[in-house]
Amino acid sequence: MRGTTDTTGRTPQKLPAEVWVLVVASFIIAIGFGIVAPVLPVFASSFGVGSTAVSAVVSVFALVRLMFAPASGRLVNKLGEPRVYITGILIVAVGTGACGFATAYWQLVAFRAFAGIGSTMFTVAAVGLLVRLTPPPLRGRASGLWATGFLLGNIAGPIVGAGLVEISIVAPFVVYAAALVVAALFVWWFLRRSTLAAVDPANTQPTMGVRAALRSVAYRAALVSSFANGWAVFGVRISLIPLFVGQALDGGPGMAGIALSVFASGNAAVLIVSGRLSDTIGRRPLALAGLAVSAAGTIWVGFTTSIPMFLAASLVAGIGAGLLNPPQNAAVADVIGAKAKGGPVLAGFQMAADLGAIIGPLAAGLLADQLSFQAAFTLTGVMLAVSFVVWLFAPETLPRQEDEHVAEDMAEECGCLDEGPELPLGERVGGRPRQPEA
Repeated sequence: MRGTTDTTGRTPQKLPAEVWVLVVASFIIAIGFGIVAPVLPVFASSFGVGSTAVSAVVSVFALVRLMFAPASGRLVNKLGEPRVYITGILIVAVGTGACGFATAYWQLVAFRAFAGIGSTMFTVAAVGLLVRLTPPPLRGRASGLWATGFLLGNIAGPIVGAGLVEISIVAPFVVYAAALVVAALFVWWFLRRSTLAAVDPANTQPTMGVRAALRSVAYRAALVSSFANGWAVFGVRISLIPLFVGQALDGGPGMAGIALSVFASGNAAVLIVSGRLSDTIGRRPLALAGLAVSAAGTIWVGFTTSIPMFLAASLVAGIGAGLLNPPQNAAVADVIGAKAKGGPVLAGFQMAADLGAIIGPLAAGLLADQLSFQAAFTLTGVMLAVSFVVWLFAPETLPRQEDEHVAEDMAEECGCLDEGPELPLGERVGGRPRQPEA
């Protein structure tokens, strides 16, 4: 059955079912991460170590992600995204489950580092799959949905974790490992016979290297904004917000948690909208808007003097981060294109965020100790503002010609892209209709 066409004579598109598989998997993974995140520092301190050693358990995960990202990119190019994605999830499952049974501090650090290897594998592979599976005009929407899955999981996870920790300090680690196994099985089952997700057996796709990508102003802008976003969202927000609430606003840990939830709510409220808009009006306008709002909200946080004002500033900062992520990710996908392998390029993009998450808390924390919280949050806002300036000189990357996607190459023999979302159960293999069994 052929798809219907719109008034322009072009077939309206919907996201392939494989993208929805990745969205559901991201939600399952993020719930598990949210379950463990609040428990990990408490578990680490039970070994009788100080605050610095407790922080090292958290930092080693990001450090290993940063170090292993280039290798993950090469693995994606060699083995294909589905294999690396599923293997990465299972590695995190093993490492996280082992953390719960660690009997010494060094074992906890080692298991956490091992889990970091798997984390960067499935992250790079997931973004690579989104690039390859999604038609170019829908990349912002797919990125927004994928990020929303993670965000909603991170919101729900701590609630589940609070109940599990009452049972046992080990329970959150075991449940997270089990959730990861479920996610891996879910992805394997629905993508095992998918033509769109299948790796080209001839491996004839050209590979885009980092040097080639760096010639693109848009990719360079995405690297800068990814670094600033990692600095602000994954670094400073986690490390300084609890301290700022306690020392500057005389609030307790509960208020810090509320502030993080408010940030996440603002983020979730605009992710899907931002993705849709970036697919219609372009990546650049949404990225600029996100950076401007995020910078303003972040600086405002440092100058708040009351809890209501602080929560309002946190909401604004969350909205800015939500506006930025889909167009930023989609721009990187546009640079790679659907007919090239871009594992190293995607790894470089991820490394920029991880590097920001490592440097940001150190630099901002030093400023907070030596000068003030206002200086720390202002520096973070300035990093986002610098990214805004870089994006001003970036070209628009939104494809106007829909001629590069593998799904369209297959449309003549297997139907149109709006025939869905059907579950990818393997009705097509290798680009041809499956032969009936004897």
